[in-house]
Amino acid sequence: MENSAKKIAEYLLQIKAIKLQPSNPFTWASGWKSPIYCDNRKTLSFPEVRSYIRDSFAKLARELYPSAEIIAGVATGAIAHGALAADKLGLPFIYVRSGAKEHGLGNQIEGYYESGQKVVVIEDLISTGGSSLSAVRALREAGCGVLGMLAIFTYEFEKASEGFKTEKCTLNTLSNYTTLITTAVNTGYIGESDVETLNKWRINPSVWGK
Repeated sequence: MENSAKKIAEYLLQIKAIKLQPSNPFTWASGWKSPIYCDNRKTLSFPEVRSYIRDSFAKLARELYPSAEIIAGVATGAIAHGALAADKLGLPFIYVRSGAKEHGLGNQIEGYYESGQKVVVIEDLISTGGSSLSAVRALREAGCGVLGMLAIFTYEFEKASEGFKTEKCTLNTLSNYTTLITTAVNTGYIGESDVETLNKWRINPSVWGK
């Protein structure tokens, strides 16, 4: 998986799905200052990248969860990626909203599923892990057996790691922050002098830049 993780990191940088600006930080919706911004929805606009991610998800799901009966995407960023992976695997697909609809049937989980089915959850990005684990809890409350979660990219925050341990949900990602930074240096996207700044941010992102 190491070569695959590097390849995906290269793709994310090439198509600017991930941008690194240590000297000109972004501001996240949470108010956090960040030297990195990730928008994996951009990968859907590039067929080569989209297909590589689909195939990587399918390969990992087959290897880790051969008993999977259904694929669930986390809304909204992972709906398309989850559907593509499910199609490649020949499995049914559902998706999980951030909360139940306030109209119609009031569903939080959309699509057909049965209690007891074994589910692999697909996510596009893991930051603190809050919304991702909320989807896992919703599936479990609906009677589904969550085998684990697969995601395109993780910032590797300690908070997310602890959250997945607490929820007893295994997380595997196609690429990660450590691989991204190494790849960015090797390809000349950033200089060695930026690495310390980027590493400090990941360790304590909520107070970085204040």
